[in-house]
Amino acid sequence: MAGLTAVSNGEVATIVTSLEMLERPRPRPRPAAPLRLRPWPSPTPSSYRALFARVGSPWLWFSRLVMDDAALTAIIHDPLVQIHAVEDVAGLEVGMLELDFRHSGTCELSYVGLIPELAGKGLGSWLMGHALALAWRKGIDRVWVHTCTLDHPGALRFYRRHGFVPFARAIETFPDPRHSGILPIDAAPQIPLLPLDKR
Repeated sequence: MAGLTAVSNGEVATIVTSLEMLERPRPRPRPAAPLRLRPWPSPTPSSYRALFARVGSPWLWFSRLVMDDAALTAIIHDPLVQIHAVEDVAGLEVGMLELDFRHSGTCELSYVGLIPELAGKGLGSWLMGHALALAWRKGIDRVWVHTCTLDHPGALRFYRRHGFVPFARAIETFPDPRHSGILPIDAAPQIPLLPLDKR
């Protein structure tokens, strides 16, 4: 019988959907954009976290913000992890793309995002075009990504429109990063910040 599962006021719950693509998609015209994708090999942990927070704090991205420098560096300096920064015409970083090739035959689109000011301008399709072109290289037979109900409301539809097919769903709960100061208290205002339980 279905029922509700209580979540502590100090936590956030989200439904995570994983999607995959098992064949290289047909090339499609890549929309023009006043942006450029710049390879970003071996970023420093501090510069990586700064861009990660700019892109992801509206959606409560926090996982890379709580890693210590050694753990984060082990990922972002791994030769099988490719990171790109998205730059605008002034050279300001306004987005990121991270591709993880550490599992043989597979590429995970670990992080794909633009700052919220660029939402609704068709630039996500420009970035996804680059992501798929870079992901489908020799030896890759599966590209996958995950999104969740904390992401932009159109994220799941966006991935499906670009050819990804859902294959798994899970519920994730985690301590709200705004309570601990990992993210600002006013981050992601669309996600209610409940007062901590008083015991």
